[in-house]
Amino acid sequence: MNSLFNKFLRSCRHFWPHPLLASRRERFVGCLGAAIGIFITECLCRYGFGVEIPWLIAPMGASAVLMFAIPASPLAQPWAIVGGNLVASLVGVTCAQWIPDSGVAAAMAVALSIALMFPLRCIHPPSGAVAVTAVLGGPVISGLGYGFVLYPVLINSLLLTAVALVFNNALKRRYPHPLTASQPVKKADNVATLNPLQPVTLTAQDIHLALSARGEMVDIDEGDLLEIFSVAEQHARRRENLAPSAGPSPRQKLAS
Repeated sequence: MNSLFNKFLRSCRHFWPHPLLASRRERFVGCLGAAIGIFITECLCRYGFGVEIPWLIAPMGASAVLMFAIPASPLAQPWAIVGGNLVASLVGVTCAQWIPDSGVAAAMAVALSIALMFPLRCIHPPSGAVAVTAVLGGPVISGLGYGFVLYPVLINSLLLTAVALVFNNALKRRYPHPLTASQPVKKADNVATLNPLQPVTLTAQDIHLALSARGEMVDIDEGDLLEIFSVAEQHARRRENLAPSAGPSPRQKLAS
């Protein structure tokens, strides 16, 4: 009985919220940017296109969280929001028109949107809400038909992206994040080569300190980072014909 109770307690630890290693500046900037982004987008759409149809859809709030609070995330990049919302709105309107049951239409709209966002490399979580809005948004949304794709979805997405580009770069935040090519490092690049006689082992504390020093929030768990680095080291050693280093697993090192 005690062993089952202890196992239950250990499993409960997985539900404890992970620390968010964002500096105070980053937290303030994220809040300020989201407020400015939504305010400008709402004003321009409302005064530019009138109030007869919805001028700002709710999923833009979720997009603002990603673009201003976690601008380093692949889910927050410009193509993710514009492409993801465009795909989701197209799929959502199509499902709403061709599937009579609204529950089935909403479910299929989200599923098909995800299926298309993967190969198009525009995964954006709020786009799932865009797909549902196209189906369950009410008679005003359904009355727009495919016009919903252009306005408000595309216009909202483009305006919010434009604000994010100006705001993040004005505050020296890298946005959009550049695509890093996966090319091997040349020996002449003055990069230290792995040495099996002098192994360097990353620990959970090293990862924690590096993320804390970065200040910017990164949407990946410290344990996952440690595991990725460990596997990358094994690949590098195989490439350089070096013996693998012995030691505890990444998860064991994180737990320690």
